[in-house]
Amino acid sequence: MALTYHNNNSISNITSFPLVPSGSPVLLSTATASGSASISFNSTYINGDYQIYKFELVNCHPQTDGVKLEFNLSTDNGSNYNVTKTTTLFDAYHRENDLSVGVGYNSSQDLAQSTSNQNITPEIELGNADDASASGTLILFNPSSTTYVKHFMYVGNHMSSTPPSWSVNTYMAGYGNTTTAVNAVRFIMNSGNIDVGQIKLYGLGAN
Repeated sequence: MALTYHNNNSISNITSFPLVPSGSPVLLSTATASGSASISFNSTYINGDYQIYKFELVNCHPQTDGVKLEFNLSTDNGSNYNVTKTTTLFDAYHRENDLSVGVGYNSSQDLAQSTSNQNITPEIELGNADDASASGTLILFNPSSTTYVKHFMYVGNHMSSTPPSWSVNTYMAGYGNTTTAVNAVRFIMNSGNIDVGQIKLYGLGAN
């Protein structure tokens, strides 16, 4: 079989990449918790203006010890956070006293066609010690599509509640199994409030 070569095969000569979002991230909103029950972003920001929405979680600290930081999606601008999701999750952990380390798939924290919140601080729950918090990045792809399911990915790290504390590095991905546009996202502790912390929402790849 003959191979076809393009004359313009140098990266330096390529002027655009079709279907690849271009430009710098645009900061759409910054939400700051102060004893807040949850942090949410609705259709004011998640409205189809961008192909990709990136949430940067910065030092989210719980009021209650030993809790989970979770998120969920909405198709009705936040009236209900109950999108059906299928997810997969693995994590790596290392304890301060160096006596316990590990990495592996965490089957107890994934979802299979569930409307429940997705935990993003698994393995050892998030601690409320003064210096404890969770930070990470959640990326939501093309939430306004009415053709495709809604893919998302998260990577982050949190400090656990059980002394000597653990560093837990989480990798989670999945999809909201709906072809209805997603127009709101909420972050919430499974118990108690978000004491302090910030979540910044960026848009990438303007439509």
